[in-house]
Amino acid sequence: MASIRTLHQQLVKKERSAIEITQEALERIQAVEPQLHSFLQVTADHALAQAKQVDDRIAAGEDIGWLTGIPIGIKDNLCTQGIRTTCASRILENFVPPYESTVTAKLAEAGMVMVGKTNMDEFAMGGSTETSAFQLTANPWNTSRVPGGSSGGSAAAVAAGECTVSLGSDTGGSIRQPASFCGIVGMKPTYGLVSRYGLVAFASSLDQIGPFARSVEDAAILLGAIAGYDPKDSTSLKVAVPDYTRFLTPDLKGKKVGVIRETFGEGLDPEVEKVVQQAIAQLKALGAEIREISCPRFRYGIAAYYIIAPSEASANLARYDGVKYGARVANADNLLEMYKRTRAEGFGAEVKRRIMIGTYVLSAGYYDAYYLKAQKVRTLIKQDFEQAFEQVDVLVSPTAPTTAFELGGKTTDPLSMYLVDLMTIPVNLAGLPGLSVPCGFDSQGLPIGLQIIGNVLREDQVLQVAYAYEQATEWHKQDPQLT
Repeated sequence: MASIRTLHQQLVKKERSAIEITQEALERIQAVEPQLHSFLQVTADHALAQAKQVDDRIAAGEDIGWLTGIPIGIKDNLCTQGIRTTCASRILENFVPPYESTVTAKLAEAGMVMVGKTNMDEFAMGGSTETSAFQLTANPWNTSRVPGGSSGGSAAAVAAGECTVSLGSDTGGSIRQPASFCGIVGMKPTYGLVSRYGLVAFASSLDQIGPFARSVEDAAILLGAIAGYDPKDSTSLKVAVPDYTRFLTPDLKGKKVGVIRETFGEGLDPEVEKVVQQAIAQLKALGAEIREISCPRFRYGIAAYYIIAPSEASANLARYDGVKYGARVANADNLLEMYKRTRAEGFGAEVKRRIMIGTYVLSAGYYDAYYLKAQKVRTLIKQDFEQAFEQVDVLVSPTAPTTAFELGGKTTDPLSMYLVDLMTIPVNLAGLPGLSVPCGFDSQGLPIGLQIIGNVLREDQVLQVAYAYEQATEWHKQDPQLT
């Protein structure tokens, strides 16, 4: 798919109609879905109806915004009124929300065309999109590899040209890690910048919605459309949202970039390290001042996260009990049996594992030893970042310690799967903005991402550094060769 800017100009000049652009996306989906399985459902009729409205507006002489008529994929944990929202779980297999999430409502108002709901790890719990109850999504660069997770469907769809941009959610790296694996741009905004109203909750103090795109400019445009205060979300920040495209400049003179020492060394694939070091050298060539920065508590992020996130998941997922909505088993003898059987049959293994971990660490006698201690570690990680940002404007690291691994390669080893989010989790714990930008390939032709981390609400600096790097390199122009 062409960029937002290109498609917008084609619409304004009436070189193409919104229906033609939408049909192109739908034809591409039809062509590559048998290999990829990025979408849980393709909303062709809905998309064409939205596109017709756009064409009617243009014909009536209305001015249109950047996103009007642009095809988008939506992760299937964002509620879409009247359109099934499953979270890739059997327990919500037939759930049709009676209301619209704030972000999808904003995008519909902007005139975007939703081509479908994308596959994901069940309830966003996973790092490979393999815990989906319905299908496995493949990586467009190598269909025997995972696309990353939990937003793997959204990342694969953009990388394969099935839609121009897409939305994902990021609780511990679920936008940035699949963006790295699929060779595209993915951004997790500052916690509270984007409304979570209508996002099916996993871990409420960590979840954040963000964009996937083929370019930093497209990500900046989409972020600007979804960001902003929402009274329906009690954690939403009352801040002005700038035009993020204003900060996209090609040089980095005067910018101080910190390289996080703790993200290099043991556990990092040597090929990933080499490519990321080359990217850091490129930032220096663009005028940035490079400093090595230590965030000593960075490596404790995974341990703290896998106590805090399951604890919040245990509380959030208690609502799926077969009473109000979602699946309910038939022929249960009593209420307790109905609860137990509904949850046993409705949830997959990874979701059950996290609910049990969370329930255990919140139980009497263990709360102080685990949950309280993890929250204290979270505070220390946040303090490390605060001290780092007194010295530099942005921090950089590899996005993931490896490139995309084989489908099925880690499914029997949950701990090795959890380590895939080693670099991204601390950013969520501190509520900071982070972005993955393509920075090269390994010897097998698999993409590698550079993670750029900003201070609270400094999306402008993150996007500026990412844009300058992107414009000086050719990585974002490479396409996977799907037959």
